[in-house]
Amino acid sequence: MKKYLIVIEPTQTGFSAYSPDLPGCVSTGRTREEVEENMREAIAFRLDGLREEGQAVPEPQTYSAYVELPA
Repeated sequence: MKKYLIVIEPTQTGFSAYSPDLPGCVSTGRTREEVEENMREAIAFRLDGLREEGQAVPEPQTYSAYVELPA
């Protein structure tokens, strides 16, 4: 099983998300839960498409971290 990072950002109407490891793989949702599920489906669809086209499936390479600074 591979884990792809998704970045979730609030919008005026809900949330949007994208995966840095899969350019162009984006989705939206009214809630965080909805956008996460939509991204799960979008990533699966993208990977299936790559396989069908005979292209290599990219390995997940990005990660996230928080940096703490004094207030």
